Amino acid sequence: MWYVIYAEDVDNSLDLRMAARPAHLDRIKHLVDQGRILVAGPTPSIDSEDPGPAGFTGSLIIAQFDSLTDAQLWADTDPYVEAGVFKSVVVKPYKKVLP
Repeated sequence: MWYVIYAEDVDNSLDLRMAARPAHLDRIKHLVDQGRILVAGPTPSIDSEDPGPAGFTGSLIIAQFDSLTDAQLWADTDPYVEAGVFKSVVVKPYKKVLP
C-alpha cells in the first residue's frame, strides 16, 4: 500500500538538512530502485524551486510499504530525523486515484 510521509522542519533547518542530505537521498534511492516511490521532495519556504538561504519548511514522500508500521519505522529512522531537521513527522495510508 502507499503511505504519505509528511514532515515539518524545525526553524532554520537548512544547515542541518544540508549535512544530512546525502544519507537521506541514499535511503530514498533504495526505494526508487525498488520502484516504491510515487513522489518525494521538499517544501520550499518561499514560492521558488530554489529557495536559496530561505531553505525549506518540510518534506513529502509517498512510497509503498507493507504496512503502516513499516512506513512509520522507515520514517522514524530517516537521517533527517536523526539530525534534528524535523520537528514532526506524520505517516498515513494513501489511496492513489489519479492519474
